[in-house]
Amino acid sequence: MNFQVTVLKILVSYPDGFAVMADLKRDMAILATSGRDWADRTKRLAARVPDLDIFSQGLVARESGGWKITVKGRTVLEFMEARPVAEWAIDTVQAVHPPLPPLRQPAERAKRRRERAREARERARANASSA
Repeated sequence: MNFQVTVLKILVSYPDGFAVMADLKRDMAILATSGRDWADRTKRLAARVPDLDIFSQGLVARESGGWKITVKGRTVLEFMEARPVAEWAIDTVQAVHPPLPPLRQPAERAKRRRERAREARERARANASSA
């Protein structure tokens, strides 16, 4: 689990972006024990900003009794969570132009055509013999 990304995610979840230390510790403990998904997610997010340092970069400010995410911190977190353009473009193209169904093979079409012709001949013979 990436500690700095987790702090940003916790702080952004509070309405004013401020959490007292007791709340931060509680939320951190919950997320730290939540399983591999959270750890993997924070590692992926941290990989987008390899030199992340929430205090020296001014992303989190220490205030009386707790920490508060700054506007810059919110911006960096949004950047980390943004989907890469290539992934977004592929999804958009697929939504606008869904994949075409696979083309039927010529042999299949010929076989169906022969079956339809045979059925038509059988119907014609049946009609001729009943008349």
